[in-house]
Amino acid sequence: MARAIIADDHPIFRAAIKQALGETLESDVLEASTFAQLETQLKQNPQLELVFLDLSMPGNEGLTSLTLLRSQFPDVLVVIVSANENAHIIRQAMALGASAYIPKSVPLPEWAAAVETVLAGDNWLPEGLVDLTETDHEVVKFARSLESLTPQQLKVLKAIADGRLNKQIAFDLGVQETTIKQHVSAILRKLHCVNRTQAGILFRQMLSASDPLE
Repeated sequence: MARAIIADDHPIFRAAIKQALGETLESDVLEASTFAQLETQLKQNPQLELVFLDLSMPGNEGLTSLTLLRSQFPDVLVVIVSANENAHIIRQAMALGASAYIPKSVPLPEWAAAVETVLAGDNWLPEGLVDLTETDHEVVKFARSLESLTPQQLKVLKAIADGRLNKQIAFDLGVQETTIKQHVSAILRKLHCVNRTQAGILFRQMLSASDPLE
């Protein structure tokens, strides 16, 4: 049975990684070209334990999607795959629960070592980026607050950050507006925010990431 899934919108890149990791994983490797496909695959294949997540694939909103995965599938290890080697983004990713951050410039032979390290329960970064694991206290504090949110509350927070009103969020999620108001109150309390605007801005500032090099 498959143990891992590669979520990237470039089929040639997926094929290369799949071939490079075949012996290390000793199992089939699934593929997804959009974030929606990734979520579906994870729901349909509960045995999956490792995700290779491209930050810029369709449907993926930078590190926001990492947070969604960690909330919905807390037992799945997430390895960020990106052309973005920005130090701030790497620190955010690791603080928000990524098990590894592999720049696309890393030679394929090193991927096997990364996978072995992650499956053994440790975090992995390329040798030249190891010093980026230094603690960013603000990011860690916010990450821990996000971990206290339920998956539904996280969806509401994302919608708030996108500028959606309570009525619109209720329609999108198929619930009553009063339910959304209750979620908003819980979110503000857990994140220690005074209003929804502050919560939305903080969420966007802390989690937004892009891949300009791709």
